Amino acid sequence: MRPRSLALLAGVLLTGALAAAPASAADGTDGTGDQGFTITDPRITESSGLAASHLHPGIYWTHNDSGDGPYIYAVDSATGRTVARITLTGVGTPRDVEAISIGPGNQIYVGDIGDNLDGSWPYVWIYRLPEPRKLVDQRVRATQYVVKYANGARNAESLIVHPRTGRVYIIDKKEDGGHLYEGPATLSPKGTNIFRPIAPVDLWATDAAFSPDGTQLAVRGYFGGVYYAWNGGKIKREGRLDVPLQKQGESISYSADGTRLMYGSEGADSPVQAEDVPGGSAGSGKASASGGGASAAGSDGGGSLSGGAKVGAVAVGVAVLALFGLRRLRRPSQRRH
Repeated sequence: MRPRSLALLAGVLLTGALAAAPASAADGTDGTGDQGFTITDPRITESSGLAASHLHPGIYWTHNDSGDGPYIYAVDSATGRTVARITLTGVGTPRDVEAISIGPGNQIYVGDIGDNLDGSWPYVWIYRLPEPRKLVDQRVRATQYVVKYANGARNAESLIVHPRTGRVYIIDKKEDGGHLYEGPATLSPKGTNIFRPIAPVDLWATDAAFSPDGTQLAVRGYFGGVYYAWNGGKIKREGRLDVPLQKQGESISYSADGTRLMYGSEGADSPVQAEDVPGGSAGSGKASASGGGASAAGSDGGGSLSGGAKVGAVAVGVAVLALFGLRRLRRPSQRRH
């Protein structure tokens, strides 16, 4: 969705500090580019979702926010260039696409779930299509699903598909914390799919992602992030994520091997910055409970801030957090159930 007034002010305050930081770039030494990169395609100006390809190492799928068309883009993280634009057919005109996730069977799910007026749409849509085996510009037929929430319309920017069960989840976007919504065991292209709240989420969430093994759930916002042990959907908070300062942080994905978290931001030539997964890896699901994710500074191709720019950005970040309050990252004990 378009940035709210608070997020916009935060972006303005951060712009000066971020301008002095080196741009993210892939080092390409491991052949995957999972050290961070910059999206260079001039057509991608509002990257709002990110998902690591299952079929093509080093490729990340993304899409624009509202105002584009039924498109998703395959970006080579070794170069930052788009290698394929996929046009979805068999669906209506997208309204506010906010998230992308890949489930079992190499099925891509696209979440047209944004609602700028926080409850103006009686329903939203999810599109599903097979991940193309060949990366060329092409048209791919997608299945469209109608989605409603059990407790009324709401805004959301986070759609996740469990890598083992294939069940689809949505996290709504609330400044004082939202909820994890669970969809039916199998989505139906006929009728309406009702999503029901199953657990509180302690964040103003702009995106989320499952670890490749499905044991960890990472949720990010504009000002930070948290990660949970999945625990069969009875999520248990493990700690905070080491989220880089970004102008408008809207996306997150695990790398295909589960060792890195990739953070994306809207804007032209937007950076995707890499940080280590808390505990070193989410492939085994053994995340540290301390919440102290190791920073990738110095090894993320310039994705992290350094020197004077980092000090300045941190100072601005602290001021922003003080201004808006820490309620977006409240501990579970502070929430009312």
